[in-house]
Amino acid sequence: MNIIIYLIAGAIVGYIASRIMHTNSQQGTLLDIVVGVIGAFIAGYFISPLLGIGTINDAVTLPTMLVTLVGAVILLWIVKAVRR
Repeated sequence: MNIIIYLIAGAIVGYIASRIMHTNSQQGTLLDIVVGVIGAFIAGYFISPLLGIGTINDAVTLPTMLVTLVGAVILLWIVKAVRR
């Protein structure tokens, strides 16, 4: 059951991050999910300890989703910088 929640949360966060970074026309739903999941990993590993906010593994709440969104935006920013 947790995997389904991760995929849904990853899709939502990945979609919002792709809209923020203007990459939504370049990627589909599958890449939105991948961006969201990798963004959650980045957020959980680097950002959550700095802010003292839990990860999506703890609970799916607004603060954890925002931290995951920041991780996904950072991931897309890195990808855009490497592509140039």
